Amino acid sequence: MTNKDIIDQYQTAIIQIATQGGTGTGFYLRDYDLIVTNNHVVDGYAEVTIAGKQFDKTLSRVWYTDRKHDLAFLQPPASHETADIKLGTYDQLKDGDAVIAIGHPFGLNYTATQGVVSKVDRVRDGLKFIQIDAAINPGNSGGPLVNMNGEVVGVNTFIIRGGDNLGFALPESYLRTALDIYKPHKGVPGARCASCEFLVLPENLDSGKYCPSCGSEIQLPELPKEEYEPVGAAKTIETILKQLGKDVRLAREGVNIWSVKEGSAKIVIRYNPENYFVAADAYLCRLPKEANYIKSLYEFLLRENYNSNGLVLSCVKENIILSMIVYDLDLTPDAGVNSFKHLFQKADAYDDLLKHEYHCLERVEE
Repeated sequence: MTNKDIIDQYQTAIIQIATQGGTGTGFYLRDYDLIVTNNHVVDGYAEVTIAGKQFDKTLSRVWYTDRKHDLAFLQPPASHETADIKLGTYDQLKDGDAVIAIGHPFGLNYTATQGVVSKVDRVRDGLKFIQIDAAINPGNSGGPLVNMNGEVVGVNTFIIRGGDNLGFALPESYLRTALDIYKPHKGVPGARCASCEFLVLPENLDSGKYCPSCGSEIQLPELPKEEYEPVGAAKTIETILKQLGKDVRLAREGVNIWSVKEGSAKIVIRYNPENYFVAADAYLCRLPKEANYIKSLYEFLLRENYNSNGLVLSCVKENIILSMIVYDLDLTPDAGVNSFKHLFQKADAYDDLLKHEYHCLERVEE
């Protein structure tokens, strides 16, 4: 297969994963009807948000965790169409083989990097890892390492910080074993003991928190009895979003980052506690292709900015963005509801107007 064939094949199988603590990558295996990722991507969460090419952002249950092998399995969305990707054979992998790492590094969705296997069986902490020189970065964690036959031969797991393209993937053999162990119990929360590798389930959990095989303490991926509650400005932002009818669990995209949709506009809210400001950017449409519309469009944007009330229209490359900035101490639930409601309504209205009157193009989403 060519690089393009492989990348095209994996587009619909690659999953974006987000928690309150950060983001990562996963991939769907149809044979097991599970999403595979790293345990450290979802560590501490029994429910995360996922998104893919064929489905909108939705909540996903974490069913299986494996701290020793840094693996986790998630529930796929109810209705989805994804590529049928297959597991390869780690034993056939050799030093120097070409591989491709696919994931979402630094929020750059669906990034593929090619490299070679530097060492097929690098041992760390008693486990074999595939050392690769394909560039992987934060956000790649949990993504597939793919051979040139288009098969998954590993799970991209970690890098050595400060190293020059020193990446490591968990071999397919460990993943296949974990999948086969959990498959008969699909839909039941389970955790593989890091000490003895016994699969612990609610039915065999000893005294509510210990492995029945070796006695090690185990934490199953159970849903919390009380919903997560942020603090400070983040709590105020989520209170505002709730009052505006948004699902904050789906809106969370990482630490102090939220994303919601209003009509055809996408609004990204960021809070930076270091400079005390909350910034909300509504991503509208793109600049028109026809040059004769550009001048009148710019004139319209300038007029609107002159007359606007706390909102600013701008062009970032070819994207048109409607922005609002609020000092965190000025952000109260009551005032915030009015401000954000105004932003949401104007964003949706501007998006429709710009496309209709100035032939602006639809926003491109990954």
